[in-house]
Amino acid sequence: MDKKTFYITTAIAYTSRKPHIGNTYEIVLTDAIARMKRMQGYDVFFCTGTDEHGQKIEEIAKAAGISPKEHVDKISGEVRRIWDIMNTSYDYFIRTTDDYHEKVVQKIFKKLYEQGDIYKGEYSGMYCTPCESFWTESQLKDGCCPDCGRPVKPAKEEAYFFRMSKYQDRLMKYIEDHPDFIVPESRKKEMINNFLKPGLQDLCVSRTSFKWGIPVDFDDKHVIYVWLDALTNYITALGYDPDNIGENYKKYWPADVHVIGKDILRFHTIYWPIFLMALDLPLPKQVFGHPWLLFASDKMSKSKGNVIYADDLVNLFGVDAVRYYLLSAMPYAQDGSITYEMFITKYNAELANTLGNLVNRTVAMANKYFGGEINAACVENELDEDLKNTALQTVSSVLNFMNEYHTADALQKIIALAQRSNKYIDETAPWVLAKDEASLPRLKTVLSNLIEAIRFIGVLLAPFLPATSASIIEQIGSPAADLESLTEFGSAPARKVGEAKALFARIDEAKMMERIQKEIVEPQIAAAKAEESKKAPEGVAQIGIEDFSKVELRVAEVLSCEKMKKSKKLLKLILNDGEVERQVLSGISQWYAPEDLVGKKIILVSNLKPAKLCGEMSNGMILAADCSEDDVKVLFVDPAVPAGSKIH
Repeated sequence: MDKKTFYITTAIAYTSRKPHIGNTYEIVLTDAIARMKRMQGYDVFFCTGTDEHGQKIEEIAKAAGISPKEHVDKISGEVRRIWDIMNTSYDYFIRTTDDYHEKVVQKIFKKLYEQGDIYKGEYSGMYCTPCESFWTESQLKDGCCPDCGRPVKPAKEEAYFFRMSKYQDRLMKYIEDHPDFIVPESRKKEMINNFLKPGLQDLCVSRTSFKWGIPVDFDDKHVIYVWLDALTNYITALGYDPDNIGENYKKYWPADVHVIGKDILRFHTIYWPIFLMALDLPLPKQVFGHPWLLFASDKMSKSKGNVIYADDLVNLFGVDAVRYYLLSAMPYAQDGSITYEMFITKYNAELANTLGNLVNRTVAMANKYFGGEINAACVENELDEDLKNTALQTVSSVLNFMNEYHTADALQKIIALAQRSNKYIDETAPWVLAKDEASLPRLKTVLSNLIEAIRFIGVLLAPFLPATSASIIEQIGSPAADLESLTEFGSAPARKVGEAKALFARIDEAKMMERIQKEIVEPQIAAAKAEESKKAPEGVAQIGIEDFSKVELRVAEVLSCEKMKKSKKLLKLILNDGEVERQVLSGISQWYAPEDLVGKKIILVSNLKPAKLCGEMSNGMILAADCSEDDVKVLFVDPAVPAGSKIH
């Protein structure tokens, strides 16, 4: 009998820059789902790749003095390298510069034009280059792009448009009839209320103001605009062609799930389904819009030194530790958070102390007390039953959570089984049993049950931590390592365990943070400064009085000051700003002792948006001068100036 198929995709990564850890989350998440489906017996096709056209790519390449193709070749190679470092099991890696993809996109464009879904017109509006999106004045947020918040610029050019409104009612009905088409539920409501109900505008699908794109073959002034090009990768990767549909397309389409970031949900749940309707093709069964991974509560920024890359983390902690954090720390529907400190804490608590310690000491005891020979349990009691039931319930819980893509909940259940197993060791005290020859049958039972619980853990970890799973199975000498073998606890035959090896060595946080600061954070900040200096024009950049008037400067008195426990750079200042007391964190501990600042009057940027640093809120910023590369001076004010005085 043929296996049931399962087609899963990531969004294709945009080739503007090297992907950071937040971008990497998506491929690891998708890989875990794909691996679990394979374990369940599905014929899985897992597709990923890179999105390589557009004005932004053209501009980046021009600034670097290379061709767009040279740029995308480099970044696409970097993306693939990182996907491979993360041990992801994709079946196909598509590039939108692939000849086959480009030819099929041209055919699709022509087909939609000939059937009247695409027409020529002129676009006049505001354009966001980073998002490759046009906006009307009414759609802007504070005069900027509503998606990314960056500035937009006026644009007017001849363009082809897709008649989105023609399919709006049909799409609304489809979403109503298929309640699981968009998940989580909150994302579905967002798409309906923010985009569909207000009404769809026709979509610009070609450009004439740049050349780096797939040419419209019947009108070579135009290149096909990014979304009609990028989204069709999901079917061209399967060999779709309007004139000759490939076998993989027939086998795997429609996709079972598109795994994408919440920021591009609109394109995948509105544009893409409508394109497919126009082509008279089935829609994907589901689109899963996952949340973002933030650095603490901020977006990642090189200038702040808080951009984290997967390969850096792998060099520090290993592949499976990085996979574990991504899959266990990200909520299903809310944004997740990462810092180096959070990573180390989770690593030590769950991987080193709970999982690694369980496997290491159990295998060591089996070797010490019985020469590694493990037989079936023979003297059992209620403690054993509880461990067995926990293991069996863990299997069903993990499978249920993974069917709904709740990877963090699934991993929590596996770690809970490891915690229960560690508790079982404390309850049964094997080292005490080993002292009494009459208790050896009971000791054999305890170790047999522990090895079996570890086998359950090892098998269930396979989709999440493939290398760790294989190491566990090898250490316990298990001949049975598939899901079917987990239907009964204690079904594995007698065996001989291997040598006890540490899965995850405990990390000294202070030493590791010192290394990270020196090897990653400081070079990153220096590189960002160097890059910024290259962009800066000669002389001083001018601003208008309206820009300066937005900044509120006032005199504040330092009431108290102390060093931050979690940071070597930050000082915590309590200020009197003339109205209230407020807390401000400042990275000046290298130049000032706390007692040097108490009682001083300083200049405060009082309307700066609050920020969370090292777990503490900072409500403003004090002004200081860079006197040299290694010298900073706080700007003090005459003591006679009252706190709260505004500076103009």
